[in-house]
Order: sequence, then C-alpha cells, then structure tokens
Amino acid sequence: MEEEVALDLDELRQLQNIAKRPRVLNLINSEISNLEKLRDSAVGSSAKPEVPVTVPAPVSSSVKPVYSAVNYVTLGTFSWDQDNEKVKMYISLEGVDEDKVQAEFKPMSLDIKIHDVQGKNYRCAIPKLHKEIVPEKCKVLVKPKRIVITMFKSSRGNWLDIHHKEDKIKPSLEKEKDPMAGIMGMMKNLYEDGDEEMKKTIAKAWTDARSGKAADPLKGL
Repeated sequence: MEEEVALDLDELRQLQNIAKRPRVLNLINSEISNLEKLRDSAVGSSAKPEVPVTVPAPVSSSVKPVYSAVNYVTLGTFSWDQDNEKVKMYISLEGVDEDKVQAEFKPMSLDIKIHDVQGKNYRCAIPKLHKEIVPEKCKVLVKPKRIVITMFKSSRGNWLDIHHKEDKIKPSLEKEKDPMAGIMGMMKNLYEDGDEEMKKTIAKAWTDARSGKAADPLKGL
C-alpha cells in the first residue's frame, strides 16, 4: 500500500507541474495533501511504539543545603549605619556564594551563617538588638567584597547602638531614693585612703550609725 501511495504522489506532482487552471491545481493539491496524510498514518502504524523515558525532576536552585554540626569562625567586626526606618550592617568578606548564606531574623535578634568560603564557615550573630525589627522585611545582599544586611525597624527613630543596652537611668533613681547609699560610699573611700586616725574615726562613726546612736554618720569627722 505504501508503494501505491508513493507512485500516486509522484504522478500527481507531475500533473501539478503541468496544470495551469486554478480549479485543476486546487484539486491536485487537495489530493496530494490527502495522500500524504494517508502515507504518514501508514508509516506511523508500522513503526515500533516508543518506550517513555522517565527523566528525573531537576533540583531547584532556590533550595539551600541544610548544614549541621558545622564549626564556625565568629565575625565580630562589622560596620553599621541607620536612618529613621532601617539599620544596615556591613561585613567585609570576599568569595561568598549567596546560595550558601543562611539568615535568621527575629524581632530582637539576628543570626547570619556563611558556608564554604575558602574552606571556612563564618557566623555573625547578635542575640539581643538595641530595639525590635520586622523580620519578614529584613534581607541579606551579597556583594563581591562584602555582605550587606538590612534590618527594618519596628518603630521609627534613632538607635544609640546596634546592641541592646541596659537602661542606666533606673539605678541612679534608686540611689536618689536612698541618700545614705552615697554617704556610705564616700565614707568607704575616706577609710581606704585615710591614715590610722582617720580609719578609727570613720569606723566609730560607721558603728554608731548602724546602731542608731548617730543620725549623721559624718558627725565628728
């Protein structure tokens, strides 16, 4: 059957070359198209069925490797600046692969881990920031010679430091509530720096004050 179809096609193509009237050409072209479809279907039915080949799904490059039991070199030196809305940290480090940087931001802390930099792993962590940040907005940008960490402040304003600092006003207020604390401190300094006579006098005043005999521990000095 395939041979017959091939012979018919050859003859129709010869007629196509000599035909001149449009109607005749259309009829010949239509028949040639039908025969070509018939030929192709015959060839397809006689061909062996293809066995599907299972191709493994590619691994997404966005999935970062998980690291465990890794030794890190602490990165304690960095620079930083700020504006009213965000704080930026700059870590000088060359040869960093962005896919090998792990960043964990929390409202009051950050932890940056950098893997496989010339055979070493680095870590920069601040367990307690000066004030709260917005973790979902924070990001890490890797440049050829440094890493830029951008943290967005939870509330606008100026940070005195990037690390958390204890409030130094409260202790001073406590001292103001207890005026004797300042006096006792001064007596201690006088005792340590004074001669024997001064030490005896201060010791007596101290004893009298503790026993309630003297309202003013400095009386008699």
